[in-house]
Amino acid sequence: MDLQLNGKNVLITGGASGIGFASARAFASEGANVVLWDQAESVHDQVGRLSDEFGIQVAASCVDVTDLPAVEIAWQRMESAGQTAQHFVHCAAIGSGKFGFPFTNLVPSDWSRVLQVNILGMTNMAHVIAPTMAQRKQGTMIFLASVAGQIGSQTDPPYSASKAANINFAQCLAKDLAVHGVRVNTICPGMVKTDLNRSVWQAWFDRASPEEQMDYESWAMKKIKSIVPLGRWQAPEDIANMIVFLSSDRACQVTGQTINVDGGFVMHW
Repeated sequence: MDLQLNGKNVLITGGASGIGFASARAFASEGANVVLWDQAESVHDQVGRLSDEFGIQVAASCVDVTDLPAVEIAWQRMESAGQTAQHFVHCAAIGSGKFGFPFTNLVPSDWSRVLQVNILGMTNMAHVIAPTMAQRKQGTMIFLASVAGQIGSQTDPPYSASKAANINFAQCLAKDLAVHGVRVNTICPGMVKTDLNRSVWQAWFDRASPEEQMDYESWAMKKIKSIVPLGRWQAPEDIANMIVFLSSDRACQVTGQTINVDGGFVMHW
């Protein structure tokens, strides 16, 4: 299926690894040019990999999405370089790294950084990018949330709460920007093998009762089979495929939606 993304420019935050980098590869395979932002210096290492593999234009910058002036400067530099993004994908996020059941396993100070990155980071990006897309009467925004934001996941309450906020704010954006022809959607991954997911699940695993003790991979697979109807992990590429589709004109009537890519984990009746 031709998604008609050839030559389009895409900005991806959290683009150095995980779902962000998988999304970059998926867009690149469609011929889109990619700009990667990440707080990690390793984001620069991905430029050559994508350029060599797909023959597209790739740029990268170290940007902290919680630093509004830095975000504004990075966006202005993109614009000045002619890299105006028709499509935006926000994957930058963190978890608390602590197992949260009951929530009193955490203290209020465990929440601050998670909310700053996951909520204010999204807010900063939206405030900087939306005016340009609205003025040009075109563009798409995809925000990466999580099924944890829909079910009140007790595994990491700060992360869960922040992802619920992402879903809600994306709907606000979709309503505001629809009149300008800008589409905004949220994608909720389920159980994906990423470093972020491992940090939370490892904390859960470490608290397993003696009778449940086994190696981590076996324990995690047992959990997956017990809670995911399709019985398997999702891969970053699975999420990336949906991101690219929703960004394309094939989804031109889709906005304000929350799409789960979760193997059937969350089903709304």
